[in-house]
Amino acid sequence: MAGEMGRQGLGAAEQLRAALGDDMVSTDAAVIARYCQDWHGDVTSSALALLRPRSTQEVSQAVRLCAELGLGVVPQGGRSGLALGAVPDAPEAQVALSLERMDRIRSLNARDFTATVEAGVVLEAFKTKVSEAGLYFPVALGAQGTCQIGGNVSTNAGGVNVLRYGMTRELVLGLEVVLPDGRVLDLLSRLRKDNRSLDLKQLFIGAEGVLGVVTAVSFKLMPAPDQVATALLALDTLDDVIELYRVARRQCCDLMSAFEFMPASAFALAREGIPDLALPLDPAHRAYALVELSGSGLVDIEALLAQFLELAMEEGLVRDGVVAQSKAQARNIWLVREGMNEGQARRGKHLRTDLSVPLSELAAFVAEAEAAVERALPGAVCVSYGHVGDGNVHLNVLPNAAAAETVDQQIDRAKTVLNEVLDRYDGSISAEHGLGRLKKADFAARASSVHSELLERIKRAIDPASTMNPGCQFDLRVDRTGAE
Repeated sequence: MAGEMGRQGLGAAEQLRAALGDDMVSTDAAVIARYCQDWHGDVTSSALALLRPRSTQEVSQAVRLCAELGLGVVPQGGRSGLALGAVPDAPEAQVALSLERMDRIRSLNARDFTATVEAGVVLEAFKTKVSEAGLYFPVALGAQGTCQIGGNVSTNAGGVNVLRYGMTRELVLGLEVVLPDGRVLDLLSRLRKDNRSLDLKQLFIGAEGVLGVVTAVSFKLMPAPDQVATALLALDTLDDVIELYRVARRQCCDLMSAFEFMPASAFALAREGIPDLALPLDPAHRAYALVELSGSGLVDIEALLAQFLELAMEEGLVRDGVVAQSKAQARNIWLVREGMNEGQARRGKHLRTDLSVPLSELAAFVAEAEAAVERALPGAVCVSYGHVGDGNVHLNVLPNAAAAETVDQQIDRAKTVLNEVLDRYDGSISAEHGLGRLKKADFAARASSVHSELLERIKRAIDPASTMNPGCQFDLRVDRTGAE
């Protein structure tokens, strides 16, 4: 069909509309523009067309046609990613493929503790449905009211509960994926143990759409925790926070679901983001830890937290603290953690990082990295916070508005400085956000030749023409027929 239309002289966009219909295809520039910018509005682009399929069959049809036309396909979820993985970078040769209309929960089986859900379902909506069934899905993100399941899988999303439940990868039982030639790979298993050959689904988790389009996912679910205890604690240093984590890990074991650290500046930033926020603790200390325990059944979570805090006070680690006495108070504590992101956004364009180092070296890394940035960029403000148990720190840098260098120049310099320190710690430039287009060059500069070669071989085997999210994660040079 595509060949016949081509012979009639139709352009690629017109061929898409003729074959797929106006309901699926939009070429309206104003509509497309809403789907072609990053989460914070720092980067804007465009696309040849916007495709919005309603089913796996329609995704298959669209991807197959794009392959025939030689068009790149950029899959999109809720577009809340922070690495430009869903932003087209070749507008005349790429289409944006939004999964937002694929928003059905296909099954939710409380007896199996499983659910099968389409890629366009919003994470928060899914968590709500799961909760109504008396179960729990632990992926928890600041953007959960916007991000979608397909994006969570494709970026291997992390969040605040990784400490206990792991990354999204560890919750996936099966996938349905549309391959670059339009074929559907059905691996939608509900089995928890299946050792038949290679686990192919793992290739597509965290791949950011470079190998295919995730259209549905089977997840394992957990019993809903009916007891949750939340505390915000003040400490003298980040070293003390990490020592406190070690105590908590030994004493609370797997009942600890979150352990976050924040600097004193978190409170001021949170107030900038949420002006009427009631501060739960005096912001006079240098370091803070947000600790949450959760469980169900016969375990007494509140008593466990009280015993842990008593031990921490005896060891001289905690200087001040507050324990939530209600869900509202717990929510207010978490708003400090979430609000600081809003506050940073209101400061304007800045460097957002997503770094990880071994837990034992986290405090030393933060101290060395912040000092290096302050030497290179006098007047810039470092804001370091993150997930202690994971060794994951978001060390963000707010540029100095009075500096001679532009904001973009300061951001580039800060990134270079941070990466140089990170390399000395054998850390990762992407703990949970993915590579996308933003970190592609930094990754390429650090990946070994063997690592790069294997990635390219896998990409070439599955997507030889490089039509799936081209330009994301790494580049594969091909001609129109897919040859090297």
